[in-house]
Formats: sequence, structure tokens, C-alpha cells
Amino acid sequence: MPKGFFKVPIAKNEPVMSYAPGSPERAELKKEIERMRSEVVDIPMVIDGKEVRTDNTVSMHPPHERKHLLGHFHRGDASHVQMAIDAALKARKKWSEMSWEHRASVFLKAAEQLSGPYRMKLNAATMLGQSKNPFQAEIDSAAELIDFFRFNVQYMTDIYAQQPASPITIWDRVEYRPLEGFIFALTPFNFTSIAGNLPSAPAIMGNTVVWKCSNTQVYSAKVIMDIFREAGLPDGVINLVFVSGPVAGNEIFSHRDFAGIHFTGSTEVFQNIWKTIGNNIHLYKSYPRIVGETGGKDFVFVHPTANMDHVVIALVRGAYEYQGQKCSAASRAYIPAGAWEKISEKLESTIKGIKMGPPEDFTNFFNAVIDEASFDKLAGFIDRAKADKDAEVIIGGGYDKSEGFFIEPTVILAKDPKYVTMEEELFGPVLTIYVYDDDKVEETLDILNDTSAYALTGAIFAQDRYAIEHMSRKLVDCAGNFYINDKPTGAVVGQQPFGGARGSGTNDKAGSLLNLIRWVSARTIKEEFVPPTDYRYPFMDEA
Repeated sequence: MPKGFFKVPIAKNEPVMSYAPGSPERAELKKEIERMRSEVVDIPMVIDGKEVRTDNTVSMHPPHERKHLLGHFHRGDASHVQMAIDAALKARKKWSEMSWEHRASVFLKAAEQLSGPYRMKLNAATMLGQSKNPFQAEIDSAAELIDFFRFNVQYMTDIYAQQPASPITIWDRVEYRPLEGFIFALTPFNFTSIAGNLPSAPAIMGNTVVWKCSNTQVYSAKVIMDIFREAGLPDGVINLVFVSGPVAGNEIFSHRDFAGIHFTGSTEVFQNIWKTIGNNIHLYKSYPRIVGETGGKDFVFVHPTANMDHVVIALVRGAYEYQGQKCSAASRAYIPAGAWEKISEKLESTIKGIKMGPPEDFTNFFNAVIDEASFDKLAGFIDRAKADKDAEVIIGGGYDKSEGFFIEPTVILAKDPKYVTMEEELFGPVLTIYVYDDDKVEETLDILNDTSAYALTGAIFAQDRYAIEHMSRKLVDCAGNFYINDKPTGAVVGQQPFGGARGSGTNDKAGSLLNLIRWVSARTIKEEFVPPTDYRYPFMDEA
């Protein structure tokens, strides 16, 4: 059959739609939201390309409207995990042997399906099921996931193109084959794009996958599977199961063919997974690849020379977009005392202008937190801050779950830089601020560096270039994604590869070649065109 050195279309970032009043996309999205609200869906698992239903169904409700029923999903058990593993292993040989350009075509088609006919459906599902406003849904479930598909295909070809030198009479080459076994993708609720990327990135490289999504993201996960199937993804390549974490773990981490995990979630869960894999290491055919992005306690450090107006907007957007439910969200801030009065006044007036409510009302910037467990945890920290002598709730602090899980954008002023909300990840709309003396920049940077176990994202604000250089060096280990005069959120595929170190994960940079190379195993091939005919070397000849 004909062959060629194929070049994939050059990846470009998907344009972000504005959904401004009068725009066609605004009208189209509103119409899709209305349609999806009007129906009650039944969501099965998808194993080996087949819909799998059980007698155990779980209802789905918008976090912002607890009484509304979106539908039900079918909860599985250990037998369904085993079915998914078997399907992945059955599909592995044919999928891994498929020419790479045909694998590329599947995910390039998925990108175009999402860019076009599925865009509003996935955005609407994310808004309803995960309580995201239209812009947050657009940059996540549409633009970022499209970017993951397109850029990962390009990174795949970049990896394949990395070849060694070949001296005369020898041809050296490297082939990048998928891992031996199956991959487990364990995905979170907060980013639909992550839920789509974690199973698809290994699959692009020829692996087959068992995918367990968060229970609070099933509604949009179903749409992602529809996109995969529409794009022509063969049966068994990605298998979606709805089971509890322990049920999945018991089956997967004791299986001989477990080859790797692609994870985003809590630090505690990831550490327990790592421990389990370590304890079971003797069971596996190969050493599993462990790739994970976990928590963050992301900082904003404000230097006395900073533009304070820029700081306020960065704090509001960084801390409160998607209700602070981003692992990159601004969670702690260090403000110089000389600027505190100006910043606090503007911060309060800005936050008080934030409109909170359901995402179906496009005038709302701020929506509900994901579920009751998250609501109760956050309310507990707020109540504790109201009672503690070392902290003060200075903005917000209200909460109400009668209709939906609504918590006001909240600011805590900590008198102690090691106060609990300066250290622990809250994963919600709570920003804690510590005010430091202007002449104690160096000491406060040391406190910042030593306060958190995490190192995901962080931002510094300053106009003094010497200060920017110094802080960048001093905080080198504090953040895998470091921002200068910008909020610590909003990484874009192809522009800012995302991931952190310390307690924040393995820093394998989702949305980059570094991540994809974790899903292949290299085989070096040396071919000698003129083999030697004598075992002796020249040094052995007599003089």
C-alpha cells in the first residue's frame, strides 16, 4: 500500500467564543441548555463499545438547583471493572498496531466534532452538571479539550521524529511503542477538559484505557464518550466505568497487566494509590507509569512596587472564577502593609459587585460549589475563622444550601502566616490574606516558601525588575506554573504546560510532549549493513 512521511495539521489554539449579548453562540447555548433541562437522561457505562446498565442507578442534579433532576447514571461494581480491563486488553493489539496517522485522525476528528456540532452540548452539560458559567465552560470543556486533542496529536509526531544519529554502515533508530498492558485514567469533576485528556492522551500514543470519572462529572463525561464514538474510536480503546474509587482500585492495582495511571485529584488519594502500587510492584508485568496532578495552595505575592489595581483584579479572578474550584486557584496572598488599605477597599467593593446564582443566568459571574460535602467542608473553615483569634472574615462568609450549594466569595485576614487556611487546600471560594511589613519582603518570601506542602501555581506582582528576578529565583521550587504580574490560573495548552511538584504531583506537564512521552516505551534498533568478518581488533596485530 502507498506510504508517506505524513505531517499532521499544525496545532493552533481554538478561538474562545465570547457569548456576549446578541451573539449567535449565546442564543445557541441558551437553546441547548433549555433542551437539556427539559429531558431526563439515562447514562450507562461504556465497555467495549457497548452500553452497560445495572439495577443500581444514581440521580444527577445541578449543584445550583438541587431539586432539578438531570437524569440517572448506572453505578457498576467490581465485575464491570474487570469487564473494562478485559476489553482494554482485547483491543490493545489491534489499536497499538494501527498506523499512527489513523490514530491521529480519530482525535483530530474528535477536535472538529467538539469545535462544531458538540460544542454547545458539552458546554451546556458542564454548566448544568458542574455549575460553571458560560465563559468558564467555554474555556474548559470546549477550547481546552479541543486544544488537548490537536496539540497532543502534534506532540505524538514530535516524539516519533526524535531519532538518533547513525554512523557509516549502521542505521540507528528508535521506535516508541505503547506500554505493555492497560492504562487507568482517574479524572476529577472540576475540568471537563481534564476528564477528556487523561484517557485520550495515553490512547493517542497507542494505549488502551479504563476510565473512571468523578460521580459529579458523569453528565459531561457521557458527551465526551459520544464524541469519541462519533470520531471513530474503536471499541475497547477507552472504557468508561462508574464505580467507587476503592472498587476500581482493588481490581486495577492488583492486575498483572496494569501499566500506568493518569490521575488528577486529591493529594491524599494519589499518595495512597502510589503506596498501593508500591506494595503490589511484584505483581506487575512491568513497572507502572505513575502520572498525577494533585492539590495546590497557590499563592499571590505582592511586592511594594506592584500596581495595586492589577493585583485586585488578579485576586478576584484568580480566587473566585469557578468558585475557586481550580487546583490553580489563588488561595493565599501576601500583601504589603503600605498597600493594604487601598487593596482592601477596592477588593471589598469589587467582590460585593459579584453576582451569584445559577449559570443559566448569564449575568452571574459566580455559581455553586460542586456538592454538599464540599459545601459543608468550606462552611466549617469559614465558621472556624469567624471564631478564631488568629483570623477574621473581612469579606463575605455567608453560605446557603437550601436551593443550591452557594457560598459567598470570602476573604479571611490571617494574623498568623501559618494559620490553617494559609496552609490547607480548601478548594473553594475562600482567599486568605496575610499582611506583611513593607521592609520584611525577604522574611515573608521565606515564610511563603516554607508554608505549603504544595508547589502547583503561584504569582508575583512587582514593577521593580530586580525584585522580579530575585523573587523568581527565590521561589523557584514553589510553583510548577509561575506567573509574573498575572493571576495564577488559566494555563493554555501549547502555551503554558501545566503541572506542579512537591505535594502537587509528578509535574509531567499536561498539554505538552513531556506528558505524552510517559505513555510510550522506547525500543532502540541498530542495524549493521557491513557486519565484521573477524573477531580480532587492530590493536592485536603484531608490530
